[in-house]
Amino acid sequence: MLILRYHKRVLKFSKMITQLNHLLFFAPVLSEKTITQAHNPSFVSFKSRLFCNYGFDIHPRASLIESPQSPTTGGRVSRYARTEAQKVLFDYLHCTRSLGFADAEHISKNSPHFLQNLIMKLDSEKDVARSLRKYLRYNPINEFEPFFESLGLPPSELPLFLPRRLMFLSDDHLMLENFHVLCNYGIPRSKMGKMYKEAREIFAYDYGLLASKLRAYEDLGLGMGTLIKLVSCCPSLLIGQIKMEFIKVLEKLSKLGIEEDWIGGYISHKSTYNWNRLVDTLDFLAKVGYTEIQMHDLFKSNPSLLLEDSGKKVYVLFVRLVKLGLKMDEAYSIYKQNPVILSGKYVKNILRAVDFLFDIGLGTEDIAGIVSHQILLLGSCTLKGPKTVCKELKVGKEGLCLIIRDDPSKLFTLASKSKLKSSEQASCQNPAKEMEKTTFLLKLGYVENSDELAKASKQFRGRGDQLQERFDCLVNAGLDCHVVTNIVRHAPMVLNQSKDVIQEKIDCLRNCLGYPLHTIAAFPVYLCYNMERINTRFSMYRWLRDKGAAKPNLSLSTVLACSDARFVKYFVDVHPEGPSMWESCKKHGLHNHS
Repeated sequence: MLILRYHKRVLKFSKMITQLNHLLFFAPVLSEKTITQAHNPSFVSFKSRLFCNYGFDIHPRASLIESPQSPTTGGRVSRYARTEAQKVLFDYLHCTRSLGFADAEHISKNSPHFLQNLIMKLDSEKDVARSLRKYLRYNPINEFEPFFESLGLPPSELPLFLPRRLMFLSDDHLMLENFHVLCNYGIPRSKMGKMYKEAREIFAYDYGLLASKLRAYEDLGLGMGTLIKLVSCCPSLLIGQIKMEFIKVLEKLSKLGIEEDWIGGYISHKSTYNWNRLVDTLDFLAKVGYTEIQMHDLFKSNPSLLLEDSGKKVYVLFVRLVKLGLKMDEAYSIYKQNPVILSGKYVKNILRAVDFLFDIGLGTEDIAGIVSHQILLLGSCTLKGPKTVCKELKVGKEGLCLIIRDDPSKLFTLASKSKLKSSEQASCQNPAKEMEKTTFLLKLGYVENSDELAKASKQFRGRGDQLQERFDCLVNAGLDCHVVTNIVRHAPMVLNQSKDVIQEKIDCLRNCLGYPLHTIAAFPVYLCYNMERINTRFSMYRWLRDKGAAKPNLSLSTVLACSDARFVKYFVDVHPEGPSMWESCKKHGLHNHS
């Protein structure tokens, strides 16, 4: 009996030690304040605690994803409260949880839903910073929630991706390692949510494996800019071995005289790509009778034909021709004799014209005859809708059908929109200047007559030749052409500076700051900061680094992108002599640029 009682006491004591360890781990600051808070729940005024229990039981999946709204705020949070909460979350992640500066800053600034639900636990927004600091001191959050939201994953989908039994990002060291590999390569953080959603496996790779896969694709002749866009659009390329169907696409394009990096200038994050279908599309056009020169010119002038829906447009038109009653050989012949029908808006116009003719009741044989003999004309003009034409002519669809059946050429004179378009073009105030800029923007990959092109035309300042000169300046400095295209599309203001200013900043980057040129690809906004800010901040950072108070090789964005107040907090006040040195740096910077 004595031995049994002894064992029971040992087990009871062991259980108490385990519980105490849990308490000490999740509530590292255990003092009189803690005891006071336990007796006085209103010490920090929160309506409910959903992050993590304060006692012995641990709930790593506790979260704010579906937290109720505060009745006092009605679901709205003031800008001041949100800003304060961002600062508190940044300090918590960077100082308490030891996340890197750039990681903590990005998460705190790009997780609005998480922050809003956190703030709405407060009774009042008057002292957000103090209340949240106290709360986070005793209630560690599930860090995966704001992290995934900051990568672009919708808050409604977060429960699908939160790992079980993990709360802290540092616990999933492989995921963080692979995340940093992608960041350092230049892939935007905002695109990684899509990558994680579609190819979660790549975030679990062992050390060095992901980097080796990226190098393997570089060995195919792909530039860094192209590869960044490729893997962010098609993360499945990084799963398993190198995709042979993708290699086949590159090989076939190379035979046409199209370089490997061409594909990177036109793929879109909004689309998905079937590399096998792209191979089939290229084989189909060769079978129809297109020569290599014709295919080269076709894809160069109309990249979307191949890359939009993985070449679906080519098949849609062919199938429609066959459905009209044309034999396979006749459809092949139309493609071969009129290769231009696959360029520009031809496919769309032809399909719309066929729908127009069916709508007014024209027979299949008559439609097939018009398409066979007038396919170039059908593709070159856009038709109005049948109702509009009937209303203008004051006839019904049957009457319009009789008119076109008797004289198919009436279809173009009565239904074409070409007159309207020519008048619209004539109203352009400065056609020569606008055309020059438009030509430059089309080279960057903007789609003709699109809303995106119109918006870009307002963002880029200067004549077309000036913009081209500034673009060439970046290329001549050593950047890949496709990388520069990616840079200026993400940061148009880069080309709104003179060639001399751009060259000065590149020289400063290489010779004064000691950073390689490719760092601009990861942080193109560097070129938009004035030289005074660049010189003063990096002078301070170098001094701090030499004193051993700052990490070496910080990224450009870490030093330049933060606000003045945050820079002073983390790069000036961290050293006793920092403030005086900072004043000296500022005076020296002003003297150099006065």
